[in-house]
Amino acid sequence: MTELRLYAGRHYAVQFHYALPDDAWCVELSEAVPAPAAWADLPNAETYLPGIAFMVAVIPDEDPSLEPAVHIHSHDEHVIPYEIMRWFMEQVAEQVERCRHAFTQGAPEALE
Repeated sequence: MTELRLYAGRHYAVQFHYALPDDAWCVELSEAVPAPAAWADLPNAETYLPGIAFMVAVIPDEDPSLEPAVHIHSHDEHVIPYEIMRWFMEQVAEQVERCRHAFTQGAPEALE
């Protein structure tokens, strides 16, 4: 699942995926990139796609004793506007709550 947001003329993306080796959900923040020009004629095609993630929240869902963590991945400096950081952290907090709730219910499929 991906969510896109336009802020101050720049596009950002938050993408969710499950990392099997880590038994954890990942929530990634990136600057969105334009979709390929070839997609322009496709109905309902996205106009922006997630770029390379520069922040990744890792949220374990198999072991409640493991804490979520945010990893910063970047060779370049990224200035992240406060509103975008809040949006990202709200997405992370919601995923943490879903994982914790599903763990207490004993249903891993409830995480999706």
